[in-house]
Amino acid sequence: MKGKSTHVVPNSDRGGWDIKHSDGKRSSGHFETKEDAENRAREISKKQKTELVIHKKDGTISSKDSHGNDPCPPKDS
Repeated sequence: MKGKSTHVVPNSDRGGWDIKHSDGKRSSGHFETKEDAENRAREISKKQKTELVIHKKDGTISSKDSHGNDPCPPKDS
């Protein structure tokens, strides 16, 4: 089973950006700027220990950041 993830995606109907979860249909928030959406999504992702996936305006993935559910965590030194 894949881990849950939190996505920042463009909203083609309303403009701006939405936060969506991998297991949900509805948006968890709508923001005018990508930066505002990313900041809120990062808070949610850290709290829920999910992977944060940031998308570009065209819908492709821009970046990912794991918050507690990393399949390959770094080794302790």
